[in-house]
Amino acid sequence: MPRTLQHPARLVPLTFLLAVVLGTGLLMLPAARAGEGAAPFLTALFTAVSAVCVSGLITVDTPTYWSGLGQGVILALFQVGGVGIMSGATLLGLLVARRLRLSTRLVAQAETRCLELGDVADVLRLVLLATIAVELATAAVLALRLRFAYGEPWAEAAWNGLFLAVSAFSNAGFSTYSDNLMGFAPDPFVLGPIAAAVVLGGIGFPVLHDLRRNPRRAARWSLHTKLTLFGTGLLLLGGTAAVLAYEWNNPATLGPLGPAGKLLGAAFHSAQTRSAGFNALDVGGLRPETLAVSYVLMMIGGGSAGTAGGIKVTTFLVLGFVVWAEIRGEPDVCAFGRRISRDVQRQALAVALLAVGFVGIATLALLSVSDLALHDALFESVSAFASVGLSTGVTAALPPAGQAILVVLMFLGRVGTITVATGIALQSRQRPYRYPEERPIVG
Repeated sequence: MPRTLQHPARLVPLTFLLAVVLGTGLLMLPAARAGEGAAPFLTALFTAVSAVCVSGLITVDTPTYWSGLGQGVILALFQVGGVGIMSGATLLGLLVARRLRLSTRLVAQAETRCLELGDVADVLRLVLLATIAVELATAAVLALRLRFAYGEPWAEAAWNGLFLAVSAFSNAGFSTYSDNLMGFAPDPFVLGPIAAAVVLGGIGFPVLHDLRRNPRRAARWSLHTKLTLFGTGLLLLGGTAAVLAYEWNNPATLGPLGPAGKLLGAAFHSAQTRSAGFNALDVGGLRPETLAVSYVLMMIGGGSAGTAGGIKVTTFLVLGFVVWAEIRGEPDVCAFGRRISRDVQRQALAVALLAVGFVGIATLALLSVSDLALHDALFESVSAFASVGLSTGVTAALPPAGQAILVVLMFLGRVGTITVATGIALQSRQRPYRYPEERPIVG
């Protein structure tokens, strides 16, 4: 392989692209479709990209359009995409060789964004253990609930439970039910385990690694862990409160439910907008104010190095602390007793601006090739880029050009804006000179 392709910033997107190509080919097999004939190329491509990029947007109904083989391929794709192709490849190398080469560690670090190079092996072991433990536990709870509360046969309950569990921990949002999870809206024994798996997968493996090493000593947690946990809790509570406030009396969403059901529905929607994409409420029936809140939550996303998308919680909080320091006139940006480096501040700004740019261009493109309303086009664009998968119900009706736009946006959102930018530059160079400084007027 050429040396330029071995750079993690390029190798990671190329490997995701390879998985998309393989998944598209498998989904185009006649046996992967429940009906007659093979799936069209665009349908197979859209589904493969959505699965590998753990987005969850669909143009066809998963349980009725795809056969058991097709659903198995989709499950495998979002499992691989959620855990991270490079993480999986490095884990296999670790299990076989019992050691990691430096180049392999660098590739894995680009995907997992470990805080220290020496932690890569431990984090990747945790990836495997956490994935197996959470998915199997969630699958068991769901299978038992589906069997005894809903009367599903054991085989069907086991398959649905496993599919939903893997989809939840991977933050994929794919469901084996045509109405996603709307049929389970008031059931905490279905929505609860799924939401828990979503949050665990979305906070990121470095955080889980840090919590495992120091479970009761918060003072020894890294700044990354503190920012992620603080931001996750704040956004979950804030999102729940906002949904309750705007949807309490909405007859299309929370209105028919009792107080406990309203709280469960609002909390579940708040958790899913962070990148999971399951919906127990009719997204098309949400009020404009709730859609606006959802834009923000989807764009922020979850934790770095997890299965969630978006610009990430740490990026959002770093920019918030930058603004706060600027307002107070402080020379340093600080959080939880630590100074945030200028490199991190620049990276956060680059990620946020690239994300806004990608979403803005995609929204304009969707408006140009379809007759969507602005709020629908914006919702689809944010959902695709942030790997969320929620939709107001317009995805399947988009023309081929519109679906192609979402395919590109899902891929860019999964590999990461900063990874794309780094892959283009590939190498940073230091100028042997500096220009004179000048201060343009800002604001």
